[in-house]
Amino acid sequence: MADILIRNGVVIAIDPERRIIPDGAVAIEGDRIVAVGPSKQVARDHAAPETIDARGMAIMPGFVDSHAHAGHGLIKTMGGGRSEPWYRACQGAYTVGSTPDFWYAEAQLAALERLRFGVTTGVSLLGGGDSVMRTDTAEYGDAHMEGVLGIGTRSVVAVGTTRPPHPLIYASWDGSVRTDYPVSFDQQFATCQTLVDRWHRSHEDRLHVALLTPTLHQEHLERPGAEEAIAQSRKVKWLAEERGLVFTQDGHTNGSVRIAQEIGILGPRTLLSHATGLDETEIAICAETGTCIVHNPSAVAAILARCPVPELLDAGVVVAIGSDATAPDRSADMFRHMQQSMHYHRTYFHDPSWLPPGKVLEMCTIDGARVLGLDHEIGSLEPGKKADIILVDLRRPHLYPANMPEFRVTCFANGNDVHTVLVGGRVLLRDRNPVNVDQDAILDAAQRETDLMIDRLGLRDSLKTPTMFWRQSRDTDLIE
Repeated sequence: MADILIRNGVVIAIDPERRIIPDGAVAIEGDRIVAVGPSKQVARDHAAPETIDARGMAIMPGFVDSHAHAGHGLIKTMGGGRSEPWYRACQGAYTVGSTPDFWYAEAQLAALERLRFGVTTGVSLLGGGDSVMRTDTAEYGDAHMEGVLGIGTRSVVAVGTTRPPHPLIYASWDGSVRTDYPVSFDQQFATCQTLVDRWHRSHEDRLHVALLTPTLHQEHLERPGAEEAIAQSRKVKWLAEERGLVFTQDGHTNGSVRIAQEIGILGPRTLLSHATGLDETEIAICAETGTCIVHNPSAVAAILARCPVPELLDAGVVVAIGSDATAPDRSADMFRHMQQSMHYHRTYFHDPSWLPPGKVLEMCTIDGARVLGLDHEIGSLEPGKKADIILVDLRRPHLYPANMPEFRVTCFANGNDVHTVLVGGRVLLRDRNPVNVDQDAILDAAQRETDLMIDRLGLRDSLKTPTMFWRQSRDTDLIE
């Protein structure tokens, strides 16, 4: 006996054989997949009290979003895409303008967005901007974890230290009363240890913790305190190695991979985000060290310089796709980012043969699981793996006629085509509606906490429509 039988759909398994089963089924017992195959065969061998009819749908592994930012969900669009007000909002919110309620509400909103788009596992950095992390105390990370836990998806929450020099000024709020205090590297490091001890691999292995430090560029090595920054990166990386955690860094570009190699923080458990402007030597460094890359094709960083994804893949580097969501102009819809990635590199080469649809689909499933060290558990539909499964409704005008479904889900589908989502064998989304949470309550809480944060920081002006929003061929206010 199985517990759940999903049948009559097109199975796109992303298994080692890359099977596509036209009338396929998946049987689930507890939190694991026990069979994948033709519907008649699986139904014969695995009767179940609950059957999900996936007729007209694709049955796929849940998506993995390998890079995004916690907190950004309540800041998206602020400043109208202009860097200065956007980063000012990030800097303020993630140090002096947020409360645990802010982080809880944002975590719920972001996890709900991911759920509805079929993202069953996501990486979230606990902060953003210029690598500003809310790790002054553990209560903010705790609030984020509790928020994600309430939605039921998987999350890898990256916590770490902020760029020196320290101490930095953070603040807490009691109603309208703000209390400022300095925060040292040692305090942030201790907070990270607390969060690892409290949350890593907890709640049926749905919550993981990763560690991070700010990416060091040449300009940082030329400033006072460079040795301190290097020593801090090594210390955090050492803790990640000791605890078996993923170590990640945001914003790699133009020579920073060389610096990371010289510092000694690369390796198979290191995940570098963006990785734009890499030359042949840096590509070789990633291949030789087993360092993984997350490509964010919809990010501003991808406009300023290119991540050489095909070259990295050809060198043997594992590359996943991240949304870098949700800021300031992009969502957690991984269908969008797959399509963006294909067009991005094909435009660069002036050649539509680059990055076939199947490869980008792998980058959002099995390769995303691989860069997180979770490919033995998630990322494909195989017996023994966790039952993280999405059903994509193919009975939609933009997905018809129904031939070549593996092509259509990658090139034509969008997040709103996701019909059903299971995580660990539990149905969390059914007929596009969340099963266990009140969506309206989550939206209302997100709005309330956003308004409070904006008023604390005096950021109402950043909500105005930019002066060059209409009737212009170019918004020159975006030029720095």
